[in-house]
Amino acid sequence: MSRGLVAYDRLIDVVEQEAERLAASAEGQRPERQVPACPGLNLGETARHVGSTYRMVSTWLREGSQPLVWQQDPEKGQTLPEYVRSGVPPLVRALRAREPDDPCETWWPAERNHNFWARRLAHESTVHRMDVQSAVGLPVDPVDDDVAEDGVDEILSLWLGHRLDLLGVRGTRQGTVALRAGNKVWLATTGPDPAVARLVDDEEAASADGEVTGTPMQLYRWLWGRIPDRDLPPPTGDHDAIAQLWALLRLATK
Repeated sequence: MSRGLVAYDRLIDVVEQEAERLAASAEGQRPERQVPACPGLNLGETARHVGSTYRMVSTWLREGSQPLVWQQDPEKGQTLPEYVRSGVPPLVRALRAREPDDPCETWWPAERNHNFWARRLAHESTVHRMDVQSAVGLPVDPVDDDVAEDGVDEILSLWLGHRLDLLGVRGTRQGTVALRAGNKVWLATTGPDPAVARLVDDEEAASADGEVTGTPMQLYRWLWGRIPDRDLPPPTGDHDAIAQLWALLRLATK
């Protein structure tokens, strides 16, 4: 289990800030604009997905179980930016009304509490805000180091460590990769056994088969498949182990 590296209230602030950035970036833009890093995904689908997710989680928190029905599309005459923005206040109220450890249903058995949703939606909002900005050709606003580091931790613990196992997907060979951003380093192990990743010290990281380094934002975007290898400092060590990790994450986050 990974509780995360960022405080609960800060995560909720990130949801609000990133939702507004996403909506502002989408204002007046054609919905068919493509997200460069995600073939087949466009601006309209991205904004609609985020607005729908806000409503789905708000309903989940209110009703206590995963909903079957919620508003998944804008109302007649409602623009996509309006749809995104109007989904935020009910979600934020539901989260701020509770403590991070207050129990609730989630899709991760290791963390059935409100902190899970604040963290998940902070990164949902941040990653897709970057997608929308990329789609319209805007400069991608920076992600604060603490948020990006938490995003690295979340994708490794939740998506690589849980979602991949849920899908029953494994690597073909054992490989370890050190992932270094700022003053933090994670060790990810993939192969025939379930994938695992955790924060380690430099001594343990030195045992890895390969290493990927970058700024927190670079590593965050790379793990989410939003930037290519060439946008990072050259990886070192076993490139096959690194490629396997990256490929497994593409399946986990599909």
